[in-house]
Amino acid sequence: MIKQSRAGPETTRPRSRNALTAAIALLAAGLFAVMAGLSGAYAQEHQHGSETPASQAQPAAAAEPAAAGTAGTGVISYHSPTLFTLKTGIAEGRMVYIGVGGDIDGKVNPTLMVHEGELVQINLINGEGAEHDIVLDQYAARSSIVVGKNASSTFSFLANKVGEFAYFCSIAGHRAAGMEGLIHVMPGSRADMETEAVDVVRDPADMPGPIAQRGPQVIRVDMETVELTGRLDDGTTYVYWTFDRKVPGPMLRARVGDTIELHIKNAADSVMMHSVDFHAATGPGGGADFTQIAPGEEAILTFKLLKPGVYVYHCATPSVAHHITSGMYGLIVVEPEGGLPQVDREFYVMQGELYTVEPFGTKGELEMDYDKLISENPEYFLFNGSVGALTRFHPLYANVGETVRIFFGVGGPNFTSSFHVIGEIFDHVYPMGSFTSPTITGVQTVTVPPGGATAVDFKIDRAGHYVLVDHALSRAERGLAGYLIVDGPKDDDIMHAGPAKTEE
Repeated sequence: MIKQSRAGPETTRPRSRNALTAAIALLAAGLFAVMAGLSGAYAQEHQHGSETPASQAQPAAAAEPAAAGTAGTGVISYHSPTLFTLKTGIAEGRMVYIGVGGDIDGKVNPTLMVHEGELVQINLINGEGAEHDIVLDQYAARSSIVVGKNASSTFSFLANKVGEFAYFCSIAGHRAAGMEGLIHVMPGSRADMETEAVDVVRDPADMPGPIAQRGPQVIRVDMETVELTGRLDDGTTYVYWTFDRKVPGPMLRARVGDTIELHIKNAADSVMMHSVDFHAATGPGGGADFTQIAPGEEAILTFKLLKPGVYVYHCATPSVAHHITSGMYGLIVVEPEGGLPQVDREFYVMQGELYTVEPFGTKGELEMDYDKLISENPEYFLFNGSVGALTRFHPLYANVGETVRIFFGVGGPNFTSSFHVIGEIFDHVYPMGSFTSPTITGVQTVTVPPGGATAVDFKIDRAGHYVLVDHALSRAERGLAGYLIVDGPKDDDIMHAGPAKTEE
């Protein structure tokens, strides 16, 4: 019997947040326009194993040239701006802006708190039908004029000046009538703010290595279900239910014909019963019928892996959706005989949703809202458990010329993902996580349902910073984005700024 190991390769990556900040350069300046069109989220985002070859050591990140006017301002995520929504209205006989969502919800002419170097997006909603706009003249930024009731506009600016600056309506008489508030730009980046909450994010490089050529074996897996308060966002926490204290749970890896002997324990200080259902298992409840354990209890489950593929596992204790949304999901990769085609680098990413009572962006400890859960109305969409999980804290790293494989799954519990890496094309996709079907080649976006998974392979031809998204892009404004940071040559023949080069 062998024991499942999740130890990854020793890596050399930037460890301090300042180093990470310096490493993640701006995406193309044109993405300003992309983000300016994403106005669907009306809330405030506080941006806020076997041995591995030495060639897989993590590279230092390379910086793309900064967009004009951004030098020295740090990292900007064009898919995760600091987001505010203001609605025009009447309060105490005055025309005002009223905050919508997050910490500013319901506040009149709220002060908008941001950090130096952040990309700020402001959404304006017309609440009563008179014409209005928002102007921030110190930044030469403004919205369009909105005329009809419920009409909306959005604009973005880079907060590269520290201090307090007025925002106001430029329609004649409206500023004097009360439509004025402040934007407070605080020095230093939000990423430097410390939090005492536990980091629940599963590093995407934390996974077992490929299975060597061998016959079937019995693999012992030890797993513990743990309930803990973890960091959802800066200043925001949530009581997660987890497998082994991380979201997603550990990635398990075996080959077809192996037998899994699972030893699962529910921590003594848990409040809930927990269990596990393996989609890779054949038998009652995928094993859930034999693993329903109360706090402090243990169970042993043995099952044989009959078919290769990428499979989801999750808690299957009622309410199953509640347990899944709180973080109880993961992947098991069952390799075919002979293994998978070799790649240089592998990553483990899963998508999920959170349904909180409090609006997106609220500070403090948030609670689960069962009505929102059963109505499929989430406040957060997340990669690997938290806002900024794969951008500020655990981005993916690779080098030019390497082949990359991403094992991607959707815990859900409810929403299908349109998984896409901006700036890359998947060379091979394993459809629906199947290792027995032919791969699909040259794919832009992969559809993965809740409780489903896939694997995608691609070769990296140019250095830069690539963004992992669900191409239902409004979800980027609810926390769903990740970075793939690639070091090496920037091949201008593949892409460059400016006109095409011609021979003299």
